[in-house]
Amino acid sequence: MFDLLVLISRYVFVAYILIFLAQGALYVSAERRSNSPDVARMARAVGVQRVLTLMMLVHAYLIIGHVPETFSFDGNVLGLGAAALGFLLVAMFATDIVYKGSCRMLWNCVLFLLTVGLIMLQRLSMSLPGLPHLPQLQLTWFAVGFAAVLVIPLALRVIPRSEMLEFVYLGASAVLLLIPLAWGTEVYGARRVWEPVEGISFQPSELVKFLFVFYLASVMRVGKSWRQLILPAVATAGLVLLLVLATDLGGALIFFMTFMIMLYISTGNLLLVGSGLASISAASVAAYHMFAHLRRRVIAWQDPFAHIDNEGFQIAHALFAIGTYGLMGAGLTRGTPQRIPVVVSDFIFAAVAEEFGAIFAICLIGVFIIIFYRGCHIALRCANPYYALLAAGFTGMLAFQTFLILGGVTRLIPLTGVTLPFVSYGGSSIVVSVMMIGILQWVYLYNRDN
Repeated sequence: MFDLLVLISRYVFVAYILIFLAQGALYVSAERRSNSPDVARMARAVGVQRVLTLMMLVHAYLIIGHVPETFSFDGNVLGLGAAALGFLLVAMFATDIVYKGSCRMLWNCVLFLLTVGLIMLQRLSMSLPGLPHLPQLQLTWFAVGFAAVLVIPLALRVIPRSEMLEFVYLGASAVLLLIPLAWGTEVYGARRVWEPVEGISFQPSELVKFLFVFYLASVMRVGKSWRQLILPAVATAGLVLLLVLATDLGGALIFFMTFMIMLYISTGNLLLVGSGLASISAASVAAYHMFAHLRRRVIAWQDPFAHIDNEGFQIAHALFAIGTYGLMGAGLTRGTPQRIPVVVSDFIFAAVAEEFGAIFAICLIGVFIIIFYRGCHIALRCANPYYALLAAGFTGMLAFQTFLILGGVTRLIPLTGVTLPFVSYGGSSIVVSVMMIGILQWVYLYNRDN
């Protein structure tokens, strides 16, 4: 009987996300009315999205917490579900207070993605040995990230001229990127800094993402001539080189493309952008010949099934997971996503597609698109170049990282081994990604008040 309910729930989960996206479209439509925004309609859309997020969390945890072949539930699982429910309610209330007047739909999209990630990690933790505390750690990182978000407005009031600290941002970035070279451990070809506490890691490049966008926005707010752009170009090249030396090639690509996005927004010079893209293409060819793990990834991308026992093992199993159960998926807890290597970070999207179905997975991409749309909307409406560059930089960085990992998992491009923002497991990644949204909301409020 319970198996039948799980199969039926596949349609319910698809309904949750479809209605969520529909409410997002209604919100945008109401906001863009020719006369004036329909505030009441926007508020209703936000309210429906929040109810759907809470309902999805409760529904999923009841399925995951069910003890097979009994009429009982695992108290530990339901307890964590209750803690997650409490977190969502507190996060919704706290952001409404601290960021009063901000884009509530943007918060909703982030919380929805965090919820999907937590559900999937809870499900995986019960199938993968050695990871029983993974959901608790992820929920802890959620709390840390939102605590940092709530401090951002106060911190930026204490430091009102944050655009004058470009050398602080650059120096701190360089120091942080030197840490993996000095004390890092090689993991899947790249150097990482792992703490001795099981399941807790610190990746300096995640924090540097935050500092890097602040640095570029600070120097590019007035720098439009060739001479004024030399320093940020050299600094970016230096940071990218440190990432390459740590063999964090995915991070290096994200940093470079963020620089190119902000360079184009600052100058509008297509020649500079074309030159930059040509240089990164040449660098990619050089990296292919320099790093063995990159060659293995290219081989896996070209034909994963021909190398399924070696280089193509991860991609092949991810593609099996995405395609095996079709549009509606196997049903939560009914698939075998634990067979995919590194499923809790790099390949979590494949796990979502396997159990929630292709329709849900495609709609999940739609939630990301809403976030990127709102980020672009905030940047375009900002008259202050510094704040516009901040919004554009963080939006571009999140968008490009999402493209890299989704493209890698689906074999559109070679896999680069980065996390899916807000969904994959990762301490520093979750915290920094949520902080980026906090900056976007801060810029949104600046636009409204000035």
